[in-house]
Amino acid sequence: MTIRARPTSAGRRGGVEADTFGVVAILMTDVEPAVRLNAALEAQGVHTVTISPMDDVRGDLRRVRPTVLVLTGALLDSANVALVRHLLWDNVAVIGFTDVVDPLMQERLREVGYAETWPKPIIVDDVVDSIRRRLERLRLAADTGLVGESAAIREVLVKVEQIAPVTSTVLIEGESGTGKELVARAVHRLSPRRGKPFIAVNVGALPETLLESELFGHEKGAFTGAAERRLGRFELADTGTLFLDEIGEIPPATQVKLLRVLEEREVTRVGGTQTIPVDVRVVAATNRPLREHVDEGAFRADLFYRLNVLSVYLPPLRERREDIPLLVRKFVTEFSQLHDRAFNGISADALALLVEYQWPGNVRELRNLVESMVVLAHGREIVADDIPRAIRESGGRRLLPVPVGPLVQGSERAQGRELEFIVRSLVELKLQVEELRRRMDLEQRPVQAAGWVGEVRPVGSPMPGLTEVLPVSGYGLVRGGIEPRDESISATVITLAPGMTMAEIERLAIQAALRDTGGNRRKAADLLGIGERTLYRKLREYEGEEIADGQGSVDEA
Repeated sequence: MTIRARPTSAGRRGGVEADTFGVVAILMTDVEPAVRLNAALEAQGVHTVTISPMDDVRGDLRRVRPTVLVLTGALLDSANVALVRHLLWDNVAVIGFTDVVDPLMQERLREVGYAETWPKPIIVDDVVDSIRRRLERLRLAADTGLVGESAAIREVLVKVEQIAPVTSTVLIEGESGTGKELVARAVHRLSPRRGKPFIAVNVGALPETLLESELFGHEKGAFTGAAERRLGRFELADTGTLFLDEIGEIPPATQVKLLRVLEEREVTRVGGTQTIPVDVRVVAATNRPLREHVDEGAFRADLFYRLNVLSVYLPPLRERREDIPLLVRKFVTEFSQLHDRAFNGISADALALLVEYQWPGNVRELRNLVESMVVLAHGREIVADDIPRAIRESGGRRLLPVPVGPLVQGSERAQGRELEFIVRSLVELKLQVEELRRRMDLEQRPVQAAGWVGEVRPVGSPMPGLTEVLPVSGYGLVRGGIEPRDESISATVITLAPGMTMAEIERLAIQAALRDTGGNRRKAADLLGIGERTLYRKLREYEGEEIADGQGSVDEA
């Protein structure tokens, strides 16, 4: 039997009418905590629905469309695990009550897809508070379009809710593709101006000759081609919100006029003399910290302070990796419906690759990639082979913490990935120079490596008793002059030439080790630092070549 609890209008929290979002469904796998939780949520004015596991659970959930599902027991039952994984694709947060308090169990439940778990016996008030906070976050996410459960996104959502009701200017900073316009629209949608115009302008995409006309408008005949009066974006956004994207690219002459408009709340069209009052909230955005533009002298400090009354920082996707699975599921669902392609989801291996990738293009890059995979995937599930090779082979390489933006002023500029490449190259060059200096300092000093004692000298330098040179950046570690630790081993020369492949070097090393150990493969494997099985496998690969004793023998000793 399915019991539906109606939302109460009398529920209050701290004397304030409860304002919640969505429906909480409670699956009564354990009746006692389910009843207590349902009563407590009802008292807070939360719309709840209780469902019996004896009924058609999935059918009931499809009809109810809950925002949160609470499982009160049997969390790892096969039917419940399948249900949780299914609900992940509907963006339903699943909370579970567990009888076992164990870190391994908690990790297992997180892997299954539980957003939160509580040990029994539950403290009802704590669970209710947690559910209410989650409902509020989900409401904000629905209002803003910002998806994520990370601490960084939670902070952004709280800030958006705090700054939306006022009229102060807002500065949004974050890399390209992080969703700055989404935040600007969220601020507008949650503000008292929500029913008024929202006008977006990318000032970095407009030529300097047209920017003032676009922002402030122009009078007929103000310049060649001005055949009629035109209203600027400030006038079009009157009583609403004006979003100025890439504000750091605005030229100095326009900065002066923009500052005056923000201070005086009035505009003068190009070619006109009459001032026109405007009531506009300005939200500006930049993909590079605006303070850096100020330090370079490219942006007026007084305009920066006027824009930076309230600020929001949007972190790059690589700094909130826990949100990537949520975003992937959202985009897969969105594009499978848009392109009428039925999808079961994404495999664990494929999702792991996406989580590890660095996402230089952030959420925009992820969204476009998911759409291409949904369209081009061969099966009904995205697998690792559907992911582009560049992402599969990236190996999770971490980006350097360098700014995205121009390195210098003027015509010569290095931006974004170019700047990262320059910094990375300089760091690698510095490391190489330091390594070379270290090796030069070691010249003529005794060294010990891999069980051998010798000296470091320039490659090719004469040395009595020289038996082997392994060149490194123009210098070599000389094995010889002092007997190896194992009295049964005598040294052999390996000659390395530029252009040799790793396979050729490996074969020479195995050959030398076998000769030094008299064909004893166990000692040769120890000398090489590999297992005997690995050595046997390598010998089979080189079968037929001169490898063991120089006479073509590869038989086991």
